[in-house]
This record gives sequence, structure tokens and C-alpha cells, in this order.
Amino acid sequence: MKNQSIVSLVGMLMLGCLSFACSSDDEATPPTENPGTPTDSLLAPVETLPPNTDYEPAFEGQTRINGVATETEYQVTEFATGLSNPWGMTNLPDGRILLTEKGGTMRIISTSGQVSNAITGLPSVNSSGQGGLLDVAIDPDFTTNRLVYWTFSLNGQGGTATAVGKGRLADDEETIENAEVIYTAIPFFNSTLHYGGRLAWDGDGNLFVSTGERSDLASRPEAQELDAALGKVLRITTDGDPVADNPFVGQQGILPEIYSYGHRNPQGLAIHPTTGDLWEVEMGPRGGDEVNLISAGDDYGWPTISYGIEYSGGPIGEGITQQEGMEQPEYYWDPVVSPSGVTFYTGSLISEWTNNLFLAGLSGQHVVRLVIEDNAVVGEERLLEDEGHRFRDVLEGVDGALYAVTDEENATLYRIGL
Repeated sequence: MKNQSIVSLVGMLMLGCLSFACSSDDEATPPTENPGTPTDSLLAPVETLPPNTDYEPAFEGQTRINGVATETEYQVTEFATGLSNPWGMTNLPDGRILLTEKGGTMRIISTSGQVSNAITGLPSVNSSGQGGLLDVAIDPDFTTNRLVYWTFSLNGQGGTATAVGKGRLADDEETIENAEVIYTAIPFFNSTLHYGGRLAWDGDGNLFVSTGERSDLASRPEAQELDAALGKVLRITTDGDPVADNPFVGQQGILPEIYSYGHRNPQGLAIHPTTGDLWEVEMGPRGGDEVNLISAGDDYGWPTISYGIEYSGGPIGEGITQQEGMEQPEYYWDPVVSPSGVTFYTGSLISEWTNNLFLAGLSGQHVVRLVIEDNAVVGEERLLEDEGHRFRDVLEGVDGALYAVTDEENATLYRIGL
């Protein structure tokens, strides 16, 4: 396995989990080839830096699991360049990739890597700080209705909020038609941080939406409050209504769209390809990035429990990592990798990656591969760490390759495949 560069290590220490939207790094190096490394035995953990805390994990393997290495010889290529602060990606049925740019536009990447003109017509976004145009998803019936959904930071009375938009991709693919806001995560708050903002389909035609707790000490407790949509995983219909069998439907004083709560800044949602389970990834403070297996109605602890500490060095709340009634992460990092977009790999091209979870690491400056067996993380690998970029999102393409996009003003979309 490649060792992380000194530049990446220093950057990880300095940045912690601050995922501010872009850096000024230029394009990466030309195509490289991985010779493949046998995995007859597990390797040492990929993380070699000391942790920020002396917290003990709740169970063996919850952090710093042994490393693994991909045996298949794969190639890394710069597939598309010149993207402006990309954030989210999704596949179009014909193999092209629909991608958002933080400033408020979308683009289509062709199967040969050509970048389209900006797609306009979306509502205005507040692109300050970590805000802007965020994730994107296409309707399960896109081939007939051409509907697109997206998350963004919406200006409103008292600040901004994570919102979900919906519109039709025009036949000429230059505009979004009939754009509307179908959901707003209340309350609005005067912050430009921690929007969450990922989308995932639940298998029944409904949308999971992640929201952040907006970072501020004043808003942080809202992650535990069930009359607020901050620090939550929500489940809504394509019209923005609560799904009828959500866990809190009909309970007075609770938002019926809430699916799970107690989250900090969840920027990753993915459905397991065989179990159908929802997995979520969220950023911790200094330490405590989490991978969670989400169950309806459960509390994931923030800010009452955490495996991280404040940026100042002090404890989060009472400095505890476990409490009855609060779920433990399946895996956590200390120090952080600042995970953003995630995807499960279905194994259509590189079969040894089947059902592995891939995460885009911002401050970690690499793509994380997690091997999961029986809902437990059993191995970790770092990809693209020599490229020297923050990574915002990952996607398995229709062609079976893995695509990873960098987080910067002049960004690169990498293709990892055969």
C-alpha cells in the first residue's frame, strides 16, 4: 500500500474535519497504474498518526481496523477536468454523469469525459461557507419524466436552511424546467456550516435526506430535538411530504419526516446493494468521524456522545462516548478523514470490491475503501492518496468503474477502473 505523503498528513492535522467547500489545488498527475498487492493476510492499520483522544472503542474493530490492499490491477485516469467546486454526482441511464457545482449550476459529463455547458434554471443558492448547490438524484422513472432532485442552502428569514428542490431536465439539457422547492429543513439558522445535504432513494420511491446541525453551539442541541429538522436523516416523498410509515408519524410535537436523529454533519448516505439497509457517514469534530447503520427512529448520539473533542481541545459535553438509548457507530476515525459522499460498489467490474463502501475524504485527501462483512468493518484501504486532493464525492458508474471528484475550484473527476 502507498504511504500517505507528508503534505497530506500535515494537512489532515491542520484541517481536522473542517470541510469548507474548496481549495485551490490544480489538476492531478497523469494516469497511474496500481500493480496490485496480495491480500493473503491483513495489513497493519492504514492510520499511523496518534489519536486526538484516549477514548476506548466500544467494541473490537470499531476503529483502526487492519488494512487491506486491492489485488486487481486497476488504472487511475483524469476523466474530466475544469469543474467548478463540484459537490454531488449521479448516473444518467445512458452512462453519463450528472454533476452539481457549488455555485448553483449542474453539468453533464459524457461517457468520454466531455463537460457540458452549465445547466441553469435552478433556484438561487447561498454558496457562502459550506453552502451552495449540494447533492443530486434523478427520479426512478427518469427515462419517462426526466425529473431531477437536488439539495441546496436556501436563504430565508433568520438565516439559511438545507432545502430539497425538484424540476425537469429540459429535452435540450440546458435548463431545469419548473423548478420548485419541495422541502425545507426548519428552523432557518444564521450559519453557513453543516448543511448535510445528501440524498438516497429508499427502494420504494421515497427520498432519504441528511441534514446537519449547523455547527454553532446554539444550534447543536437541535440534533436531539424532534421538533427541528437539524442533525437528522429525513424520509420524504417526491412531493416533499413525510412518508406515511416514518417512525414518528402521528406523535404530537415531532416532525413526521424524521427517520433518525442525533447526527452532526452527515454528508454521506448509501443503500447496501444486497440488504437494502441505509448506511450514513458523518463528520466529527477533532476525531469522531462516524459510519452508522441507520435504523428507523434511533438516536445516534450527537452531541451527547462523541469519539471526538472540540477544536479547542476540550471535551464534547460531558466527554462521554456511550449512553443507554444511543446508537454506537459501526466505525469511527480519530484523527478524522472528513468523509463526504459515499457509495457501495456492486462489483460489475472489480469483483473483489463487491459490497465494499467507498468514501470521499476531504481533509484525509484520499478515497476510503471499507470492507464490510455482517455489518462490521473488517478492512480499510486508501486510494488516490498520492494525488494530493480533497475528495468530495464518489460514484460507481454505469460502466462499473469508480469515479471520484475533487473539492476545488478547478476540480478533476478521476476514473478508477480497468
